[in-house]
Amino acid sequence: MNAWLDDSLVALTLLACSFYAFAKLGPSAARRAMLAMLAAFLARVPAPLGLGAAARRLARAAEDKPAGACGGCDSCGSAARLPATPARGNEIAVPIAAIPRARRARHD
Repeated sequence: MNAWLDDSLVALTLLACSFYAFAKLGPSAARRAMLAMLAAFLARVPAPLGLGAAARRLARAAEDKPAGACGGCDSCGSAARLPATPARGNEIAVPIAAIPRARRARHD
């Protein structure tokens, strides 16, 4: 009985760790789908367990699309601050011969 309990606790811990790793490191679309499935599951749980608020919070989190540098959308804050075309008046022209490393690489 004790070995079965130990194995169950280890399996539950590994499952929780893998769920957490996937939620944090996985693709955002899969993360939203996972949150939606978990919210639907918690909504079906009997009301006396009191998991309705958690289900609503998870459903709201599944609907929200996080803004930021996720790589999938153009709504990150740094993209809005960059100009559409680079300004030519602020550039400094440095001849390539004035760069020592580049000069060495060209002559080698």
